[in-house]
Amino acid sequence: MDALQSALRSGSVHHAYLFAGPEGVGKELAAVGLAQALTCPEAPEVGCGKCASCVRIAKGLHPDVTWVMPDDERVSRGLAGRSDFTGTPSRELRVEQIRQLQERLALRGLESKRKVAILVSAEQMNVQAQNAFLKTLEEPPAETTLILVASAMDRLLPTIRSRCSKVYFGPLPVDLVARHVQQERKLDADTAALAAVMSGGSLGRALALDVDALKERKDVLTAFEGLSGNDIPALLRFAEAHGGSREDADTALELLILWTRDVSLAKAGALEALANRDLAALAEDAAKRTSEAALHRRHSLLESARTAIGSRNGAPRLQLERLLIELCVEGR
Repeated sequence: MDALQSALRSGSVHHAYLFAGPEGVGKELAAVGLAQALTCPEAPEVGCGKCASCVRIAKGLHPDVTWVMPDDERVSRGLAGRSDFTGTPSRELRVEQIRQLQERLALRGLESKRKVAILVSAEQMNVQAQNAFLKTLEEPPAETTLILVASAMDRLLPTIRSRCSKVYFGPLPVDLVARHVQQERKLDADTAALAAVMSGGSLGRALALDVDALKERKDVLTAFEGLSGNDIPALLRFAEAHGGSREDADTALELLILWTRDVSLAKAGALEALANRDLAALAEDAAKRTSEAALHRRHSLLESARTAIGSRNGAPRLQLERLLIELCVEGR
C-alpha cells in the first residue's frame, strides 16, 4: 500500500495493478480507494471518499469506473437476477465481457480524465478471456488504469501477471477480525474468536460464517473422531451428511483442518492456543491416539480434498468418501 501511495504522490501510477491475496482481506476495498484517488475532483491523487464522484464509485455507479465480474457474482450481490440470464449464471469471466470492457475503455471519459476498470475475481477469466485481455494490457488506452482483484493469482496466465504491478494482501490479524465480528454480528467473545480463526484472517468470510454451524461443530468433530475403518457405513454416512454441496463440504473440511491443528497443539501441550477451547478434552484424547506423522498425513489429505472440491470441481461427497477411506481404512 505504501508503494501505491508513493505512485499516486509522484504521478507515476502503473497502467495495471494486480491486487492478490485471500478472500475478504480488503482487496476490493483497496481497489475502490485507488479508483477514488484517481478520479476524485476534490482531493486528486488521494480521494476524499465523500464527494459525489467518490460515493458513486463506492456504489458502482460512476460512468468512468467500469466493474467487471462473473454473472453469478452479480446475482449474489443483487446486481442482477437469475431471470436475466438464459441459463445458469456463469462463474467465469467470459471473452464477451472483456470485449465489452475494451469497447468502453476506447471511449473518452465522461466526467474524469482517467478511466478505471476493476475486474473482480479476475482469476475467473477463462483462457479465451485472458488472451483477449492481454491485448488491453499490451496496448492500454491512454489515461486508463486496470485493477485486477484475484484470490488465486496462479490461475492467471504468466503473461498477464508479468504485465501488472502486484500488490499483495495478507490475512488480517485474528484479534482484529474477532473484534469486528463481535461488534457487527453481536456475538459472544468465544464464538467471535472461533469465527475469526476459522476464517483464516478473512473478515469477509468471518462475517459470512454460519453461526449455527459453528455451534454444531462439537457434534461434527465428535462424530469424526469416532469414525473407524471397521465401520464403512459410518464413513459413508458422514460423507453423505457433509457432502451435499461444495459449500457444505468446504465448511466441513475447513473445520476438520482447524481441528487437526488443535489436536497437534494439544499434543504439544499448548491447550491455551486451541481454537476450539471448549473441546480441549476431546482434543487431548485425540492427541493421545494419533501420532504426529498421522496428523501431518491427515492435514495433507484434508487440504488435497479441499483443493479437489474447490479448484478441480471434484464431486463433494465422492471426495469426502475417498478422504475418509484413506484416513480410516488405509491408516489414520
